Amino acid sequence: MEQRGSPPGPEGRQPRTRRMTRWIPWAVAMLVTGAVVATAPAGESHAGATVQDVLGGQQLRIMAPAAPGGGWDQTSREMQGALRELVGRTEVYNVAGAGGTIGLSQFVRFEGDPTQLLTTGLIMVGAVKANGAEYSLADTTPLVRLTTDYQAIVVPTSSPLRDTGDLAAAMREDLPSVSIAGGSAGGVEQILAGLLAKAVGANPADVSYVAHSGGGEALTTLLSGRATIGISGVSEIQPQIEAGTVRALAVSSPERLPALPGVPTLREGGLDVELQNWRGVVAPHGISDEHERALERLLLDMTRTQAWRDALARRGWGDATLAGPEFERFVRSEQQRVSQVLDEIGLG
Repeated sequence: MEQRGSPPGPEGRQPRTRRMTRWIPWAVAMLVTGAVVATAPAGESHAGATVQDVLGGQQLRIMAPAAPGGGWDQTSREMQGALRELVGRTEVYNVAGAGGTIGLSQFVRFEGDPTQLLTTGLIMVGAVKANGAEYSLADTTPLVRLTTDYQAIVVPTSSPLRDTGDLAAAMREDLPSVSIAGGSAGGVEQILAGLLAKAVGANPADVSYVAHSGGGEALTTLLSGRATIGISGVSEIQPQIEAGTVRALAVSSPERLPALPGVPTLREGGLDVELQNWRGVVAPHGISDEHERALERLLLDMTRTQAWRDALARRGWGDATLAGPEFERFVRSEQQRVSQVLDEIGLG
């Protein structure tokens, strides 16, 4: 994938280029096994910078690059609550569109500003390639991976599809007729759709995928009958499952989830597919190494707060805290896997 440079700095100057090995913008975790980097108390830095030094009297701002209510928005607002005891009030704001790439294109303008954070994840890195976006996560400073979230395959309650076996049979018989509603093009939902097609022996390029900018729009398409199945993050679709608005056929986790104990995994249904989304945080390109370390420590301290632990339990998110070289190795090792899937479904 072509990597772009960062936007010009003040007065037209080009900022220094961060080594590309700092961030490889592709990730899909089949099994998360990460180590948490050791932390200092909030506000302290072994290099001497404090969080107060980083903020310089300003308020920390977090961009959620999607509409309110989705996974990035939920993550950002849970961070806001958990950070309150560490740095006081933070601001969360939304910039929706194109799988987060519109927000990313605005975020890169904050070159060198350590008071700005961006919530990101697998959906964005897939959307960068699918949309041919000008900027990628190579134009940011990676900080911490926070959570994982599995996907649920759902149908309207009136659907004749009762289980994964029915779905697999329908896909084998006529794949294009099984329309799939999900999130942004190139995102985790479309990746899962391609993996499902591959698992039943069909061509992923023949998947009939209906992309949406948000989960609410995808749900509307599903309930209107314009899609056969829907794919959504468990944390986003769980309320609709519990309310009986939709019926869950399977989840993409390796084992049944505590949040949906009655829903089988895809493997239980005979499809050898496992996929999880991940979400994390980046800062703008061009911040100092000292500020980068201080922000990493702040976020790692945040993950140890009771407020954050409560958020994980309430949302059904997996704790995937990872920072530093381990995080960088994780994303590098997963780049080829996602790129291959996107190529197979015609988004390469």
